[in-house]
Amino acid sequence: MCGRYRLTNAEHYCDLNDVRLGGNPFPPRFNIAPTQKIMVVLDENPKELSEVRWGLIPSWAKDKKIASSLINARCETVATKPAFRTAFKKRRCLVPSDGFFEWQKIGAAKQPYNIGLKGDEPFAFAGLWEWWKDPQTQEEVKTCTIITTTPNALTAPIHDRMPVILPMERRAAWLDLARSPEELQSFLVPFDPSGMEAYPISARVGSPKNNDAGIIERLATTGDFLKETFPDPL
Repeated sequence: MCGRYRLTNAEHYCDLNDVRLGGNPFPPRFNIAPTQKIMVVLDENPKELSEVRWGLIPSWAKDKKIASSLINARCETVATKPAFRTAFKKRRCLVPSDGFFEWQKIGAAKQPYNIGLKGDEPFAFAGLWEWWKDPQTQEEVKTCTIITTTPNALTAPIHDRMPVILPMERRAAWLDLARSPEELQSFLVPFDPSGMEAYPISARVGSPKNNDAGIIERLATTGDFLKETFPDPL
């Protein structure tokens, strides 16, 4: 799954992808958590960042509590599962990021890792979004989910899923509602591990209250499995 990520330089992402930052300031965020407001690129507004809540609420949902269980959508069922199938056809988005976090089980403990592209380059997760109206307050809310796939060689020792990272050449196509389901499904694959890096970080990342650059500092040691598999510094 992908349950925590960061976006520390939204301006850099916008510059690389010809996207406007929009009217809201976006300070560095080192520890973005589910149900928080995040910035995404919607298919209906592909040239500007838009604000939504992370955790999809289907239009037919009676209660917004469902959002916490729909922060991710598995690529294997995204086109058929009732919570996601309409959004897969009609409401897709990009979720800008420059790193995400996963926890590797080591005995009874869990070691968090920062995972991203080499050079700390920003990238985009494949996402879906939805409109939802609160039946009691009539408030209209936009929400989203991040699609996950099987892990690549880098992330497999850490976790059994990874978010779908879309390379630059596929981002516009992902937002194009004219694309076929078959083509879209072909995008939902693990990212090339040769362009990525991972390293262990402080357990402080476990609390969303910790939102500072210190949580992504590289620890002095790495897991034995990763050192054997990737002898070069990660």
